[in-house]
Amino acid sequence: MIDRESFLYFVERAVDGMAAIVSDLGDDLANTRPPLAAANSPYVILVHCLGVMDYWGGHVVAGREVQRDRNGEFRASGSIADLLTRVDAAKAQFRHDLLTAEPEAPVRAEPPRSFLGPERRLTQGDALQHVYEELSQHYGQMEITRDVLRAGLTRPA
Repeated sequence: MIDRESFLYFVERAVDGMAAIVSDLGDDLANTRPPLAAANSPYVILVHCLGVMDYWGGHVVAGREVQRDRNGEFRASGSIADLLTRVDAAKAQFRHDLLTAEPEAPVRAEPPRSFLGPERRLTQGDALQHVYEELSQHYGQMEITRDVLRAGLTRPA
């Protein structure tokens, strides 16, 4: 099993990579959706990833009460400066939540099926792996989205 610091390194590497993309794109492009059915803007993707970290790390693993508007994550927009402040706070909270984790123990809260997590009983370690799974796949999605947006392919808001 990977140690906490190594796990955190890879989580933060994915989050920092996504934060760099939205920062490089600027407010306008970061809030633009590519012209693909149900596509999300880079801003939305990062907001969703912060929701994943908070819910799965904070609620499912650490047992904190978390108010999450998962559907609202997919409607999010705003300034990159504000989002980067949220990124810093989310990373600090995730680090704290990770310290409480008992990887072999059952999760402290069962996620609803609608959150599309793993379809089996989870340990806290499993839930943490799910966080990394989500971050890594969305980081790749954001890289492709960035490339599409930079190529000038957009759709009206």
